[in-house]
Amino acid sequence: MGYYCQPCKRSFASSRGLTLHRHREHRYRRPAAPQSTFRYHPDLSEQDGTDWSPFRDRPTYHFAELSFEKMETSAENLKELLQVLEARDILDGVDREPIFESPNDLLGTIDAVEGGVPGWDSFRIRYSGAVDADSPAWKHADYFVHTRNAMEVMEYMVGNPEFEDKWHTRAFEEYTGPNERRWSDMMSGHWSWKQSDMIAKDPQTHGAMLVPTILGADKTTVSVATGHQEFHPVYISAGNLHNNMRRAHGEGVMVLAFLAIPKACREFSDDDEYKLFRKQLYHASFTHILDPLKPAMTTPVVLRCPDGHFRRTIFTLGPFIADYPEQVFLASIVSGWCPKCFASREALDSIGNRRTREYTAELIKSFDPDVLWDGFGVVTDAEPFTNHFPRADIHELLTPDLLHQLIKGTFKDHLVTWVEQYLMITHGSKDGKRIMDDIDRRIAAAPAFPGLRRFPEGRNFQQWTGDDSKALMKVFLPALSGYVPDEMIRCISSFLDFAYLARRPSHNTATLLAMDKALASFHTHRKIFEDTGVRPDGFSLPRQHALVHYVRGIKMFGSPNGLCSSITESKHIPAVKRPWRRSSRNKPLPQILLTNTRLSKLAYTRTDFGKRGMLRGDVVSHAADVLPLDDVDQPEHMENVGDAQDVDGPTIEAETTVGTRAAYTRTVFELAEEMYEPRLCTLIRRFLFEQMQDDNLSADDVDPSEWPEVSLRQRLSIHTSASSVFYAPSERSGTGGMHREIIRSAAQWYKEFERRDTVLIQNGPEGDAMGGMLVGRVLRFLSFIYDGVSYPCALVNWFLPVGDTPDAIFGMWEVRPEKDEDGQRTIGLVHLDCIIRACHLMPAFRSSRIPHSFHFSDSLTAFKAFYVNHYIDYHAHEHIL
Repeated sequence: MGYYCQPCKRSFASSRGLTLHRHREHRYRRPAAPQSTFRYHPDLSEQDGTDWSPFRDRPTYHFAELSFEKMETSAENLKELLQVLEARDILDGVDREPIFESPNDLLGTIDAVEGGVPGWDSFRIRYSGAVDADSPAWKHADYFVHTRNAMEVMEYMVGNPEFEDKWHTRAFEEYTGPNERRWSDMMSGHWSWKQSDMIAKDPQTHGAMLVPTILGADKTTVSVATGHQEFHPVYISAGNLHNNMRRAHGEGVMVLAFLAIPKACREFSDDDEYKLFRKQLYHASFTHILDPLKPAMTTPVVLRCPDGHFRRTIFTLGPFIADYPEQVFLASIVSGWCPKCFASREALDSIGNRRTREYTAELIKSFDPDVLWDGFGVVTDAEPFTNHFPRADIHELLTPDLLHQLIKGTFKDHLVTWVEQYLMITHGSKDGKRIMDDIDRRIAAAPAFPGLRRFPEGRNFQQWTGDDSKALMKVFLPALSGYVPDEMIRCISSFLDFAYLARRPSHNTATLLAMDKALASFHTHRKIFEDTGVRPDGFSLPRQHALVHYVRGIKMFGSPNGLCSSITESKHIPAVKRPWRRSSRNKPLPQILLTNTRLSKLAYTRTDFGKRGMLRGDVVSHAADVLPLDDVDQPEHMENVGDAQDVDGPTIEAETTVGTRAAYTRTVFELAEEMYEPRLCTLIRRFLFEQMQDDNLSADDVDPSEWPEVSLRQRLSIHTSASSVFYAPSERSGTGGMHREIIRSAAQWYKEFERRDTVLIQNGPEGDAMGGMLVGRVLRFLSFIYDGVSYPCALVNWFLPVGDTPDAIFGMWEVRPEKDEDGQRTIGLVHLDCIIRACHLMPAFRSSRIPHSFHFSDSLTAFKAFYVNHYIDYHAHEHIL
């Protein structure tokens, strides 16, 4: 039996929900609080809504933000720009203060911002053993770790008003029906609930708000050509944040520290003593970095939260985001073993007993180091840093990692490589390469789709990124048709289903059961690689083994898409790579730290000014409001948007719209001639009849003479694109989970080729084949006015499903163009309200080979059958069943 919490709009279990889900307990308006609470986020209620300090006014602020953060203008270029502006004033005879006196004046103004993330400090670590003149250089070296104060960073994040309504103040259990639990954000998982239980049972911490720290560490290389240019940043976030805020790459994830990277010459790089020092340096650094948080892990501190209320707060170490090599260091295990369980390194196709901090401690007491190394994969000479903090177990805290385990690991490094090896083994080197070239041409032949990364040369390039692997996942499976056994197709299809299910923003019992089923199918069908000689030694692969822990990981920590290393890797760009590029490259790390501090200050001012309502409208409109002049022109701003993008704002119903301005106009007669379509006027009359019927009477049920009359001189507005906005939190989306796609229908795309996208059209009840949806290729987007009513619509070629179920091998719906008695593709006219979103069709290649000269823009007309590609994105995978 559960209860429903009205403020949260969620249902909760009554057994423990009443204890941990109270809305006003321990919440204060303004008690005595540490001064630091106001140091990072001043009380906005006491701030002047016209005070731009330390900037002089809004144009000055925008100039600083544009030149320093967005354009990353160098000092020399900035100096020249300021001189150009000064020269313009001289020519105009205007004597006024320059927007900035110099580049140093601009930087000094940013530095004068009071607030934002705390600055940096450093500490030194060095080898403490015996050292003499003959000792290797790494024993003599000093290793510097640069870090922010972890407690101050978390105070800043907890108090950030930008996270209002995006912050969970307590753990919760969410139910969508009887015994139907849902896991989404991290605070919805078992782990957060268990931690909340522990602090609730302690009289000293009872009622305090739990704030788990999410950590992530990953080395990055900014330049191979210039030598040693590696950095090892550590990132931190709060588990209370909604997942979409962490993926938004704002201040939901912040750089906390830069670890030292010890180096040794080749003679000592494999020395056991050096390897031990690296591990000890790693864990000692983390222990010191997180030490400021330790007192607040047992004694609550009062902090202001994003909603402006003050709460007693208790911190704890939460999930750690890391790739497998980093997990080996973190968990102090032998490489090749699982950091989560005791499955043997030779038998990672199974699951072992769970590792725990307590069990490992008992093993260390009971066995010799050699036995622990060989029999349990335990390293005894480097204690995990989590052992120095309460309630922290590193084996439990390591989370599923979609990027390195699924996308880069199992898919790109394993399955794609295994397919190539199979072709070489089966067909020999010469024919195998010929087949791989044809597969590459098939991949290159994929029709255009909003946001789809193209592969003009297939997979034949060297520098692979995570985005490349994600893009290949979308189009790889159909390209294998006819070249690999059906069992191999089923294997890859099962894996893709598992990966796309894991990526969903929320999970329930049904999706977790589907994940288990897909994983079992993958394990069954992957034996084809063993049988064909590709993997004669089996599948003891740590990254692939990690998949068996995903369902439990989701129950523990919520959806993995909020705890994926793609979040930390994308953070490398603004935190490390861009600051490095604007540095002098000579001892760049101090310059990188200073740039990060200034970026944090600009982010703080953006939040501060925004919450005070000072950034409404654009800068020109603001100036006109502040100093209204009769001759101020209000320009029309045209937004240049990409084909796929996030949409900020509230969650709304899905809609497809065309712009207010048409590309051109035609009469019905002119458009019919342009398209060689004499039936156009009849189609419009039929369309109007069905739109004007209140009783849903079909046009086929009445004589065409009763359809509305339409003049051949009726004016039609032709649009080259439409915007489809829908709720898709699994994709790149705004804070409301909304995603936009631009659907194109253009005679010339980039002045090169025709582009006519395909869309999903709701045409029947959801119980019909493919959920009652049909596929249409948009030949034109039209809008016209009839009897004072505007009708936005699309002229489409129809594609109909083949059969009542998806293809048994590929798992995707097969569709074919509908044709009339003359063998021509049929045409229909549909209202834009019927269009759900864009869809992607991959040709059913069968055994056909692709000519070298084939262009992807011809794919939708050159093939007889297509697969509705539900792997094109996660939203399509969820809804095209």
